[in-house]
Amino acid sequence: MVEDLLEGVIEGQGTWFAVVVLVVGAVVLTYSVEKLISYLTRAAMGFGVSIFALAIVFTGLEFDDTAVALVFGAGGLEDAALGTALGTALAITGITLAVAAIARPFPVDVPRDYLVLFALSPLLLVPFVLAGTLTAVHGLLLVAAFAALLGYVVVRESQRDVPVFRDSEIAERIEADGGVPLEEVSLAELDSRTVLEEIPEDRFVTDAAYEAAFWLGLSVLALGGLVVGSIMLQASSEVLVESWGIEETVFGATVLTLVLTFENLLLTIEPVRRGIPEIGVGHVVGSVIFSVTANVGVIAFVAEVTIPPAVLVFHLPAVIVLTAVAAAVIASGRLRRGHGYALAGLYVAYWLVAIFAFGGVPIPG
Repeated sequence: MVEDLLEGVIEGQGTWFAVVVLVVGAVVLTYSVEKLISYLTRAAMGFGVSIFALAIVFTGLEFDDTAVALVFGAGGLEDAALGTALGTALAITGITLAVAAIARPFPVDVPRDYLVLFALSPLLLVPFVLAGTLTAVHGLLLVAAFAALLGYVVVRESQRDVPVFRDSEIAERIEADGGVPLEEVSLAELDSRTVLEEIPEDRFVTDAAYEAAFWLGLSVLALGGLVVGSIMLQASSEVLVESWGIEETVFGATVLTLVLTFENLLLTIEPVRRGIPEIGVGHVVGSVIFSVTANVGVIAFVAEVTIPPAVLVFHLPAVIVLTAVAAAVIASGRLRRGHGYALAGLYVAYWLVAIFAFGGVPIPG
């Protein structure tokens, strides 16, 4: 695994190098998130589709979680892989969405049918958990379920009467990203040049026919940078913990949790700060749906998973409840600080019960 190789290199150089890698990783991650937001915005406008749909595709697919699931599953750590998938689903709503609402309350408009799919997605796991063992067939069904849900959103978005960024109200919010005022601009004239502040990459766009594909390609590169930054953060933090002698459980419950959720926090809070909450909410919705369907399914591809009793009686019900509450607050039309405190409170309560009654919590990925 790339992270293990990098960790070995860092250990060979010493603590000072781990600190350098940690700082560089944070910079790479932050820069990549900033660029991903700009590129996705332009790609959505170029294709005339919703940024919400693109956000689900590009930020909702947890590639690092998939890699962890494959490695853990192949290495006989199926329970750890399953815990990571469930932990991610919990942390996305209980930490990421909660912190975003507390830090910067924001309006949000997500179609009700999407929220229904979001709220019900954890229930797709129930029959498989009741079966007691996840097999490759179950994994295939879960991946197919994710593909169907994703396909529904993409098709539905392409058919919406007013795609995101063709709506003047939404476009006006982009002014927070440095865009120009829109009072004198007609909707027919809206494009990335009239709405968004110019970025250096704009000068490379010479053919409007390929503009959308160009920005989509850069989005893929930015996503790669995001993954690289995350790997650097995780590998360096683990080396620092070992060298500083921090107790492993304490590390997992504090430092590792913060490191593993840093990427998700950036992908949710930064778009909100820049006036494009569709990216942040799309990330939350996509990540939860992916975690409870395709990510669990991938684990079953490499090894059969015997479901621990605690998953059925506690961890999965916690995911179901927290996801339903998150869907309800999103449906309200505006995320407020009270919503954030409620989500965070439920997440803390989950941790306390998990630690004292079930002996531990899944670590979010």
